[in-house]
Amino acid sequence: MNNFFGMLARMKYINRWGLMRNTKTENIAEHSLEVAIIAHALAVIGNAYFGKELDAEHIAMLGIMHDTTEIITGDLPTPIKYYAPEIRDAYKKVENVAACQLISELPEEMQNAYEDILIENDDINWKYVKAADKMSAYIKCIEERNTGNTDFAKAEETIKKALDEMHMEEIEKFIEMFLPAYTKTLDEISK
Repeated sequence: MNNFFGMLARMKYINRWGLMRNTKTENIAEHSLEVAIIAHALAVIGNAYFGKELDAEHIAMLGIMHDTTEIITGDLPTPIKYYAPEIRDAYKKVENVAACQLISELPEEMQNAYEDILIENDDINWKYVKAADKMSAYIKCIEERNTGNTDFAKAEETIKKALDEMHMEEIEKFIEMFLPAYTKTLDEISK
């Protein structure tokens, strides 16, 4: 029996932002879709506006799968994950073990195809996924603020600073072109 896809189906049960008061809960399945959409957009922006030759569809797939290890590890809140370098490094090792465990749930003939998707590396494609992951978190902060929830105010500042420090022209273009729509009502968007 191969349990890989049965495990992936459980992404919808892993909630994010565990230490924060949320006006709307968000699970890693929802988050991963948003990351994939944003990562794809960042790659398309890179290609269309900055002459890059990125594989936007592959980057989107990385975005879909980027948090699958949390099925095994759970979502460790950022303040804990980055509290100390030892915790961050240990958690990276745990994520790698979890990714290898998930891969082992596939038939052997399929495992190589998923190693590139599940095991993060220094490939340029992962840079776009990380940027999209941050952008998704930033959007979550904006959405929470717009509902009057001030619990995300500090996170919003910290994440915006992290996005700025990535020095990616694609992020700047996304913010300029698309971010304003996230603060609009449905009536304003549909006009």
